[in-house]
Amino acid sequence: MSTISKPIFNWHCISTWKQSAYNTLWCLIGCSIGDFGTIYYFQITNSSLNTLSIMTLAIINGIITSIILETIILLKKMQLIAAFKTALGMSLISMISMEIAMNSVDYFIIGKAYINLYIIPLMLFAGFVTAWPYNYWRLKKYNLSCH
Repeated sequence: MSTISKPIFNWHCISTWKQSAYNTLWCLIGCSIGDFGTIYYFQITNSSLNTLSIMTLAIINGIITSIILETIILLKKMQLIAAFKTALGMSLISMISMEIAMNSVDYFIIGKAYINLYIIPLMLFAGFVTAWPYNYWRLKKYNLSCH
């Protein structure tokens, strides 16, 4: 009887942590542009839209702007259609988890969809640390990244 050993996943690879941090940072920049922009728009227009609706729109817009930014970055390496398809193929799990973490911090600290200079660093930190381990795992296991 033979036993098949499963390879042990390595969470201790410094170079993969660095590359996944770089990838996560670009995702964070793209997501935060759409997210913060949406929240700020509703903040300055004194909209009567409820917090959940604003945050849902912020999440959607954050994902869209992240895909646009990734497409622009990838244009250095490939043609527009290929860059766009690659950007669309990025991990939605990572982007959605990042967006939910960012908006959850905003909601639990401020109590509504509201942007100010005190909450932004906390939102960015939460989004980054939420997505980073998944991006490490994806990069290590499948060698998949956008950059």
